[in-house]
Amino acid sequence: MTSSKLRTDHRNAGALRPVTFERNFTKYAAGSVLVSFGDTRVLCTATLEPGVPPWMRDSGRGWITAEYAMLPGSSSERIQRNHSTKGRALEISRLIGRSLRAVVDLEQLGERQITLDCDVLQADGGTRTAAITGGYVALCDAINALVQQDLLKVSPIIAPCAAVSVGIVDGVPMVDLCYTEDSAAEVDMNVVMNGKREFLEIQGCAEGKPFSRSAMDTLLDLAEMSIAELIALQEEALRG
Repeated sequence: MTSSKLRTDHRNAGALRPVTFERNFTKYAAGSVLVSFGDTRVLCTATLEPGVPPWMRDSGRGWITAEYAMLPGSSSERIQRNHSTKGRALEISRLIGRSLRAVVDLEQLGERQITLDCDVLQADGGTRTAAITGGYVALCDAINALVQQDLLKVSPIIAPCAAVSVGIVDGVPMVDLCYTEDSAAEVDMNVVMNGKREFLEIQGCAEGKPFSRSAMDTLLDLAEMSIAELIALQEEALRG
């Protein structure tokens, strides 16, 4: 059970921040979405490219990759523009790519590449989970463009995909942590799931003392419920 105590932004422990998807946010990308989780805002663009990396040529399979970066002005201190080449950004880029590849039939995609660029415009916690959740919507728009152009007969998307952060703050399990909560969390976890309620990735650690199996189960239950809500919001946005 989670506490009903209100948080600094007046949410209950099990409540998401307001989530929005602004599709077709830029003109030239095959798919572009500005996703907002509260004050966290990430621009996700999907670019279609003919061919695949050299190591995949003649495999009959496509490829989906991602690049993540925090832009200058996205946090209280200026982020250098080469930040995307550093360890944390590369790790998050790989997480986004793995998550989105897991919900696409790469053989049906054919020998083409889709690159998701996830640029953080404003960071207030949960940027990687917002990037995955918004990146999926941008990916859908890019793939739908291929179907509409008769370059694909059917969409190769197997299932939707979304992600959310969960954690324990002051002994209270909660979902979708903002920066002040994340920085004070005793346990911090990011969870990625598909629309079948299957886990694609779990990243978590104790920031202080160890946590119990029952605490982890509570956090995963919170994540599962919230991801189902996020997927419903994705589907609503894609119908718009």
